[in-house]
Amino acid sequence: MKLIPALIACVIVCNAAIAQGFSDSEPRVKTANGIVEGVNSSGISIFKGMPYAAPPVGPLRWREPQAVKSWTGIRKADRFGSRAMQTQVFGDMVFRSDSISEDCLYLNVWTPAKSPSDRLPVLVYFYGGGFVAGDGSEPRYDGENMARKGIVSVTVNYRLGIFGFYAHPGLSKESTHQGSGNYGLMDQAAALQWVNKNIAAFGGDPSKVTIAGESAGSISVSAQMASPLSKGLFARAIGESGSVLGTLSAVPLSVGEQRGVEFAKTTGVSALEDLRKIPADKLLALAATFNPFRFPITVDGRFFPKDPFEIFRQGEQAKVPLLAGWNSQEMSYQALVGNEKPTVESYKKAVQKAYGENATEVLQVYQAASDQQVEQVATDLAGDRFIGFSTWKWISMHRKAGSKQVYRYLYARPRPALRKGKPDATDKGAVHSAEIEYAMGNLPLNNVFDWQPEDYKVSVILQTYFVNFISTGDPNGFGLPLWPDVGTSENVNLMVIDSDTKLIQDKNAARYNLLDRMLKK
Repeated sequence: MKLIPALIACVIVCNAAIAQGFSDSEPRVKTANGIVEGVNSSGISIFKGMPYAAPPVGPLRWREPQAVKSWTGIRKADRFGSRAMQTQVFGDMVFRSDSISEDCLYLNVWTPAKSPSDRLPVLVYFYGGGFVAGDGSEPRYDGENMARKGIVSVTVNYRLGIFGFYAHPGLSKESTHQGSGNYGLMDQAAALQWVNKNIAAFGGDPSKVTIAGESAGSISVSAQMASPLSKGLFARAIGESGSVLGTLSAVPLSVGEQRGVEFAKTTGVSALEDLRKIPADKLLALAATFNPFRFPITVDGRFFPKDPFEIFRQGEQAKVPLLAGWNSQEMSYQALVGNEKPTVESYKKAVQKAYGENATEVLQVYQAASDQQVEQVATDLAGDRFIGFSTWKWISMHRKAGSKQVYRYLYARPRPALRKGKPDATDKGAVHSAEIEYAMGNLPLNNVFDWQPEDYKVSVILQTYFVNFISTGDPNGFGLPLWPDVGTSENVNLMVIDSDTKLIQDKNAARYNLLDRMLKK
């Protein structure tokens, strides 16, 4: 780790070298649909709110994304487009878009390119939020710092909740593929098509596109890997906590359709024509009452021609380098034992309630021999069942399919205390989503936490791994601990990202194999 100061110095020098961007103070780019005019931020050209599909409103509600209507003249691209329809579900989300609308299919580009001939690597980032919330304008996903590392960065808005994942027998009947749902995932695929056609004009290389995301964004990455709609549109993939192989997994179309019928009954109308006429804000409120999480991903016959598990099992997914992992405290022990004091007795009762006939085996693998061990063991189990296992399953299945470049991490840096005037943070590990600002180099854009020099050190390490991987498909580079791929043994190589970043051999295969057996997929 002695080379880390040199690495930081190199990053600063490299930033200064590339921070020129397009020479215009108001940069203009000709896209396939017309000219856009962005803004310049100290050498980084920024284009916000560019449409990649037609507004999915009126008769286009619950349809595949349609082509953008071209425009004449110059379209201003200096403001974020409207975020997708959503309620306030997560308290850590901060939006810079100034409106919410069903008309939400816009993306943003940050580029350091001096000309379209630069052919720089590209990052397309999908936000998290359980497919019910999130926005490409959130500061933690801001692409400017990545652009200063030589990466053309893109964030994408996609439809959420009832608008993005509603399935119904009538919708299936009217579609060309006799399926429905997954509109939000189709939006992402349409955005990748836009990137493929247009990113060269922004100085990006369409053959060097990396898709990445956290939580629902990570699930999206795994979904795009499995879908024929995105075939050939990206060269690498990064997943931060979660996959469609165990977290928010796809359900049979009939299940999604049945839930759609149940929801329609709560609206007082049944005809699709009438459902499409319900104002967006009223439809959102009705869905929130019904339960926004009840509109699942479906095996719709188009985005997913069959179950994603089967696609990965047969090795039909995109064979691209994959860098993926999860955090050390994805879920707290309270998610398992509730408000009970963490004792061996309360832990056993909670496991028995959660796993029934499998409880004995679970207690043998996730074993707490004393009250003092319960908190950590319960945290491990809660995190695994929430999102750790599905990420492991993705990595495991992709490795078995023959991909030689699969890199796995465990992010373990706890966030620091909250800033003065707020209570101290009590996290003992890295909680869900804690790594995003570190990976994207955006600690200064989050003023909630009292970032310390060690946090910036960790951010440099993690972001540099990401930049290297986005650039070459390999995270390794100058000044970083060597990160080999997972290998072929049961105890895989695992990079622990923390103030003392180091490679270890993972010894927890028994945990994931147990959950895998119980999944029965």
